[in-house]
Amino acid sequence: MKLPLYVVLDKTVGQTPLQCMEAWRIESDIATNIPLTYAGRLDPMASGKLLVLIGAECKNKDKYLALDKTYEFSVLLGIGSDTHDVLGRLHTTTSKKAGVLLEGVNHGLAASSAPARRVPASDLSKQLEQICTNLTGDIELPYPHFSSKTVQGKPLHMWTLEGRLDEIEIPTKASTIYSLQLTKIESRQRTGLCADARHKIDSIPEVIEGSKALGNDFRRVDVRRDWEQVKTNDSLPAAYHIVHFICTASSGTYMRTLAKLIGERLEPVIPSLAWHIHRTSICKLKNTSDSPKVANRSDNV
Repeated sequence: MKLPLYVVLDKTVGQTPLQCMEAWRIESDIATNIPLTYAGRLDPMASGKLLVLIGAECKNKDKYLALDKTYEFSVLLGIGSDTHDVLGRLHTTTSKKAGVLLEGVNHGLAASSAPARRVPASDLSKQLEQICTNLTGDIELPYPHFSSKTVQGKPLHMWTLEGRLDEIEIPTKASTIYSLQLTKIESRQRTGLCADARHKIDSIPEVIEGSKALGNDFRRVDVRRDWEQVKTNDSLPAAYHIVHFICTASSGTYMRTLAKLIGERLEPVIPSLAWHIHRTSICKLKNTSDSPKVANRSDNV
């Protein structure tokens, strides 16, 4: 059987890219001596298109790393974390000013089970529309503290876990946001929100490898406790708002970083995190001869 150069897989929430790739190897009966590599990571909490190179094409990985991506992602307002997604240590706000902004969009929002509908005309939606406009274009974004970006030979998340961030300068990356569109605002009850967060957190298989001991299974004992405290703390809002976007950006643009930045650009500033990230497309937008065009299909190409 002649193997294709690559395949585009659909990674689920909770899977690592390696787990997704190796599951496909088994499903497709690909021999273990045939190399596979993925070109472009997806966080465990993210889902969607994962590009996997096959056999000799693995040697051409660099050609695929600059491909642009499109994401559907949503941002939870009012709760932040040190990973900028649900899998981090949480922080919240009890600011009355922030509460006024959030409560101002309670009426007429789409319920969590309702279909998307027009974003209501409110102070929040107007601010978000302007933020989308301001973020579109060339932008310099810091890498998340919990990322695989290497600094002085060590992943940034290891510097973070060791408590040594003050010894290094956080690197940034030049990115291009081709488009950022606000599509929906929904309201979720705090208790249901925390239950859904717990489901996402528990979707990741337990990490027991000794080499990853410092990560302590994504610190999930502490993270679960944080979400439970949010759930039972009645001094916090009874409902929170999740804002949905579609973003097309250059390779290596972290939606987690955008999620944090969106909250920081609101007035007043509100903690925020990436609630949902789904990669829908891997493509070439820039007209460069050395970048391949990838079909976004979940089968052999």
